[in-house]
Amino acid sequence: MEIFSFLENIHTLQAIIFIIGILFLVFEMFHPGFGIPGAIGILMLVTGILITARSVFEAVVMVIILLAVLGMALAVILHSATKGRLSKTLILKDSLSKEEGFIGTDDMKYFIGREGFSLTTLRPAGTAEFDGVKLDVVTEGDYIEQNARIRVIQVNGRRIVVKKCVDTLE
Repeated sequence: MEIFSFLENIHTLQAIIFIIGILFLVFEMFHPGFGIPGAIGILMLVTGILITARSVFEAVVMVIILLAVLGMALAVILHSATKGRLSKTLILKDSLSKEEGFIGTDDMKYFIGREGFSLTTLRPAGTAEFDGVKLDVVTEGDYIEQNARIRVIQVNGRRIVVKKCVDTLE
């Protein structure tokens, strides 16, 4: 039994089915999504194997060869995704920095010492506005009425602790 005896059975129709199936799978590798092109590609390759192979041995050899070809295609695509042309379209190079005006959730310490007013009644949690920015805030357990002047005294991650401003008469 010859290993590559199935090559005699590959005619134009089978070759077209194999090529289109591989193209669908490569397309799925470049544009991952719902898997429809990948499923169509696998279906076409299985169909090509079923109409080409005369024995189980030939079918197994064809599956091994197709897996090797797809493995090489995947290796080329992964290389391109990390170092080649594809990496320029897949990998985000921009960053949102503090210098450009973006503040991340970990950098809320910017508000320490800022004064604003409570948009809702704080019992002890609610919403407040500081320099036009609405934030969820908490008090140290105090009840603070709506529209009261408040100051940020502490920030722990996303937890912003406020205290009512005491107006002193001079």
